[in-house]
Amino acid sequence: MRRAKILFIIIAFVLCAGIIVAPSPAGLSREAQGAIAIFALCFVLWVSNALPLAVTSLLAIVLLPVLRVVSPERSFSLFGSPVVFFILGAFILAAALMGSGLSTRLAVGFMRRFGRTPRSLIAGVIFSGGFLAFWMPEHAVAAMLFPIVLEIARALEIVPKKSSFGAALFLALAWGAVIGGVATFLGGARAPLALGILSEHYGRTIGFLDWMVAVAPFAIVLLVVAHLLLTRLFAMDVEDVERAKRALDEKARSLGPLSRREKGVALITVITIAGWILGGQALGLASIALLAAVALFIFNLIDWKSVEEYVNWGVILMYGGAMAIAAALHETGGAKWLADVAMARMEDLPSFWIIVVFAIFAAFLTEAISNVAALALLLPICFGVADRAGIDPVVVVYAVAVPAGLAFALPMGTPPNAIAYSAGYYRLRESVLAGALLKLVALAILIIVMKFYWPHLGIMS
Repeated sequence: MRRAKILFIIIAFVLCAGIIVAPSPAGLSREAQGAIAIFALCFVLWVSNALPLAVTSLLAIVLLPVLRVVSPERSFSLFGSPVVFFILGAFILAAALMGSGLSTRLAVGFMRRFGRTPRSLIAGVIFSGGFLAFWMPEHAVAAMLFPIVLEIARALEIVPKKSSFGAALFLALAWGAVIGGVATFLGGARAPLALGILSEHYGRTIGFLDWMVAVAPFAIVLLVVAHLLLTRLFAMDVEDVERAKRALDEKARSLGPLSRREKGVALITVITIAGWILGGQALGLASIALLAAVALFIFNLIDWKSVEEYVNWGVILMYGGAMAIAAALHETGGAKWLADVAMARMEDLPSFWIIVVFAIFAAFLTEAISNVAALALLLPICFGVADRAGIDPVVVVYAVAVPAGLAFALPMGTPPNAIAYSAGYYRLRESVLAGALLKLVALAILIIVMKFYWPHLGIMS
């Protein structure tokens, strides 16, 4: 494995050097050529995971000024983007939800109301994961639900890889978190990253409520479909789930009454979400997120140690690198040149089907690499193609960022998949086959949403 990583690192640097020293094609400046070289290097390293994603992003930030693609001030300035601070504030809010135990209480309460039959227990897992991922990062939701679902499996005496119900139970954990994670800006860093790149390129943004109205109905429908697929693809070979219900009841009793800390976190969370919905455009999402984070500390509802434990600093570092690469490609004309190459193959397609192609590329690329990396690689090129085809860049953000979050088949696609797979209750073949089917269904539903629902919202003409 280490030899393979070293090989990919060598390939990445050789590819980068080869592009830099190659004669510049017509219409491509040396700065744009350097931006494409760094883009290619990051592509190889992100796809192969030869270096941690955040380290690759830091390397890109350093190489941009070293190769004189952009100035050092411009390269490092992207860490000052408001969306970086929105992500940080959202992570701190999620840390308070988890640290206080409020998220666990919500999950257990949700599952207790569903867990009367095997099918309804699967529904409880997938819908509780989906609902929580509306308001928390999907990886945090999966990590928080994992011990609860594991406790249910042990209470039912399910033998790993011997029970179809056990496979469905843990796939429900992964799929619920993944699907819920695309519904709002809080489920992961994809949508905020897309907003940051959109703002840098075009000076435009998307409101918290606007995104939710456009995407949450799709996520809810997909949660229902995922539940139907799971309960039909996997035999419900557990007849009685009473022991699981007793385990959930015992877990609820162990949590005790709602604490002062939980009440305080709940109040600040509700006020923050209301602020994002009602005042996000006027005050800024980042300002509201940071005010919420400060309030949590003022009222002693969280401490810095908890923040260090729960906040994914690697995502924040990767965000800066992804923003820098996207900005360099755009400002030097590298993205436009790549778009010209891509448009040579798509020039006869109507605008709607160009958008569909974007969505399909995003949906399948995200199975192989981090969904944030997939977005960072695709969005600059898609923006360039959209400019050539006269497509609204806001449409591109929706069409790329939503499917980029829908990784269902492989453990490396997204942390919820890796967390669920680590329990050992299903085989990789099962997740690949079931996940591939859900992927195709999700794309079909998304195309219908794009064609018939989004035009009513003014997103697509």
